[in-house]
Amino acid sequence: MKARLLNTVALRYQSLYLDIDRAQIDRSAAPTPAVLIFCKFLNDCGYGAGEELLRALPLAGDDELDMLTGLLGDTLGLGLNWAALVKGWLTPTGELAVDHVLTWLANVFGEEGDCPGTTLPCGHFIPDGTFPLERYTGCPFCGRPFVTDGHPFVGQGSRLKELKLMTDADMRRLFHGLLSSVVPLDATQQDSLRLLLGCYPLPEGVQMGMKETVALVVHQLVSEGREAEASTLFQTPTDILRYLWYEKTGQAQLVEPGTLVANARRHGRHLWSPADQSLSAAVDMEERLRLKYGRKECRRVASWLDALPLAPDTAAGLMNAKREMWVRMIRALRLSEYARRPGFERLAALLDVFYRGDYTTWQGLVDEAARAGDSARELALLQQRPGAFARCLFSTMLRLGTERTLSAFLEVSDSLPPRLLYSLGNAAETYFDISLPRQVRTITGIHVFLKPHRLLAACTPGGRLRMAEAVKSVYKEALARHYARLPQAGKTMYVDPRLDDIPVAVADRTATVQDTSCALLGTMFPVEGDAVRLFMQWGEGLPAQHLDMDLSCRICFDDGKAEACAFYRLQATGARHSGDIREIPDRVGTAEYIELQLSELQAAKARYVVFTCNAYSCGNLSPRLVVGWMDADKPMRVSERNGVAYDPSCVRHRVRISESNLSKGLVFGILFVESREIMWLEMPIEGQTVLSLRDGAVETFVEHFRRKIKVGEMLRLKAQAQGMTLVERPDEADERYDYAWAADPVAVAAVLLGN
Repeated sequence: MKARLLNTVALRYQSLYLDIDRAQIDRSAAPTPAVLIFCKFLNDCGYGAGEELLRALPLAGDDELDMLTGLLGDTLGLGLNWAALVKGWLTPTGELAVDHVLTWLANVFGEEGDCPGTTLPCGHFIPDGTFPLERYTGCPFCGRPFVTDGHPFVGQGSRLKELKLMTDADMRRLFHGLLSSVVPLDATQQDSLRLLLGCYPLPEGVQMGMKETVALVVHQLVSEGREAEASTLFQTPTDILRYLWYEKTGQAQLVEPGTLVANARRHGRHLWSPADQSLSAAVDMEERLRLKYGRKECRRVASWLDALPLAPDTAAGLMNAKREMWVRMIRALRLSEYARRPGFERLAALLDVFYRGDYTTWQGLVDEAARAGDSARELALLQQRPGAFARCLFSTMLRLGTERTLSAFLEVSDSLPPRLLYSLGNAAETYFDISLPRQVRTITGIHVFLKPHRLLAACTPGGRLRMAEAVKSVYKEALARHYARLPQAGKTMYVDPRLDDIPVAVADRTATVQDTSCALLGTMFPVEGDAVRLFMQWGEGLPAQHLDMDLSCRICFDDGKAEACAFYRLQATGARHSGDIREIPDRVGTAEYIELQLSELQAAKARYVVFTCNAYSCGNLSPRLVVGWMDADKPMRVSERNGVAYDPSCVRHRVRISESNLSKGLVFGILFVESREIMWLEMPIEGQTVLSLRDGAVETFVEHFRRKIKVGEMLRLKAQAQGMTLVERPDEADERYDYAWAADPVAVAAVLLGN
């Protein structure tokens, strides 16, 4: 079991884990027959063993090779149902809206014998002359599949992804890197950390870089009965609240109960009013968030709060920001009862100060100084908390003046973590540019547009530009000083030119899990052939039920027009849809596809194509739903028997919706037709269909990525600050940073954002 969990993590880094020492590898040994069979399986799936892995595989036993085969099959979905609703769906069936209307009339008003037709296993009567039933694998009227084929194609891909070797030492380094990461972990990294926490003990002396990481670690320690050890990881009451809320909601961030209820209500709405479940969804969420704790949990939390190393008034001031949540927690955990017991005197003092309100908050003092017009005191207070100062820097510049504010900020910038400096640099250009819509992602994943600050209208275009340039100058100066203090491995550095296209991953945490890669948001994937095939698979492990997920795309043309290829339009310019499935079969799920023909899109002057998936059913996107795309230099097959069109060897990128997903829809890629490149992005959207995608939202999102600070730019800044010489060949450099290195977000964060 441990080896399987570790290989689940290793596969995300394009590797396989073997519990060996590299010194054991016999580099002259020939591969055994079992290894050759396994390598053939890898090739069929689009992978190839690297030289070191190939020499190490003979050290693995037959049972371990069988385990690796099973793991790859499960991860790539080889045993799932990939049948489409239409057989050979690249050739349209010719179905029309009138076919649905006539079938509905026949089922509602018709009687047996009124007209010739066929009654399907789902109970629907299909009149002759409507749908060509010989072309379908299920019911074209209700979208219920009757075929569950778990045999996708293999071996059509022309490029093999190289798998490397990971040993126990490599895995422990990765474990330590995730724990100490100074940027928030995305969904893939969080899932990897959870798996590694179940395989390895917590390293001694490791400093966790993020408070959210503490919640994941405490969860593991508590499950092992190590509550006392977990207590040492808490520094503030907010750390404890974050852990409690993580146990309740699965969210590592503190999302207010009212926000979760409103999100559930919004996702319970339906375009067809009889199917609307907004009220029941809100009630169900309220019931789910109801706090119920046993005596053991109550005593544990009381002990944690009593052991905090903060003065009561300081701790109470920190609790004030989430006062309503704390009041609920105090009651549910019976903390007032424990505060009256001997040995909980510090807890009693904390609750006394908290309920009496006998404390001052830092934010209250800042607001008081701002209202009184005491700018000197306001800036002095902001300097006490550099992180908060950074978050309100732009608005403070507009109120108090650019030079004065930045001068005060520069005095404390050295105490800021580099990730906040990067965030300032990324945000400055769009904040001060009133011509570009400012798009913000909320805590539930929704993207909203904010109006420019009202004081920006009073500034001249040149003044706004100077403010943006001043911020860039300050953050680069602060970063240069930070890099100058770091140790360096040598005197020369190589920077891969491709890193100039990869943005630094700050404030762009993803909510999907990448089981076969760790690509950064904004990564560009070149298209190899003349076709791109989107796929979506959902329903794995669930009983048969109505669960309608929709795969769609939006095609935008040079003349400003747009059209969609979706369940309501199976054939569009340069696009073919495999049919709308609304019912999932038992346990193995189902799939939908869209094929995009680039030559046809280019001839029609299409600029780009946006890939989306939506939950048409009430609720969020289905957990474990998988989306991605395929391409190959030769035409990819589509089964004329059951419509299967999936081939893991052709998959270029795929992501899985995590259990903690809060979104109704997702934009997961954009194809730039002229350059034949696909950008992977993750943009949650609201609404049941692709029609909910706002015009201009994707362009704004893409422009945001294009303007972000790039990895190559920052590496050159680091080299300059450390007095290193840039070289053009990697074999001449003491420090080498190539494209493969940039594929590991933890490694990038350690170099560019580490302290």
